[in-house]
Amino acid sequence: MCRSARRILDAARQETHCADCGLVFDGSLVADMPPASPEDPGQAHSGRGVGPFNAPGGSKRNLGSTLTVSRDGQGRRLDWHRRYEFQHLRRVMQRQTSRVVDGPLDHSQARSEIAMVAERLGVPSVIQAEAERIYGLAKVHGLYRGRSLPATVGASMYAACRRYSLPRTLGEIATAVGATRAEVGRTFKVVQRGLPETIPSIGLRSFLQRYADELALSPSVRSHVEEMLAEAQQNPELSGISPHGLVAALIYLAAERNGEHRSRAQVARVSSITEVTLRSTSRLVERLFGGSPDTGT
Repeated sequence: MCRSARRILDAARQETHCADCGLVFDGSLVADMPPASPEDPGQAHSGRGVGPFNAPGGSKRNLGSTLTVSRDGQGRRLDWHRRYEFQHLRRVMQRQTSRVVDGPLDHSQARSEIAMVAERLGVPSVIQAEAERIYGLAKVHGLYRGRSLPATVGASMYAACRRYSLPRTLGEIATAVGATRAEVGRTFKVVQRGLPETIPSIGLRSFLQRYADELALSPSVRSHVEEMLAEAQQNPELSGISPHGLVAALIYLAAERNGEHRSRAQVARVSSITEVTLRSTSRLVERLFGGSPDTGT
């Protein structure tokens, strides 16, 4: 301890530390016991819920610290022996947090890959944490044995998106992880069958809202597409069609009928299908629903 009298109250970290050496010596701001539950007052001091928040997919040894080797907490440059000391501490912390206490498998490479894929897809942090949790659970059950890292990461991310009803196609995730769509799909099927928890499917309305937002369609067109979608789901002739192709065809036809022209190339690019698939699906839907809009390109 440097015996300095300069103390700084950090409201973000809820602590008081020394301005010179950074020593935390006032932990009274951190709640050490959870509040009493009105439903079960007897568990008020059971110790449950004590401690900092830890993401479900994070390491149990990760303290959430960020160590820099050039400047201290006040922005001042560190001398050479302090930089060497913090370099050593950071190496030790990274080595400890990369270990997994639930098994001998090293998940550090998978975590970095999942974080990179999450950034490419633009998904929130809760999806990333869920993908890490699913990856660890599938590893424990031996579902990823003999499969490549991109395929396992893609399957975990796709399962996490489906659990939170986030509209991301299998092709988008396969492109983000650098694997083929078939490889990620096969790995996901193994996860879906092997995990003890169910992975729900993403409703077509979620993709409808996403595609409509990207195409800047009006509320009237969206309502028209929803009505057509509800009718199409009751038609047995449309049961074997790709869901994304069906939604894209309905959007294309509804936009044409409401005077908001969107080309086939635009709709196909947004929905990640080919123009040939969009043309054939829209012709089938057109024949079943009746009425032919003006031909678009």
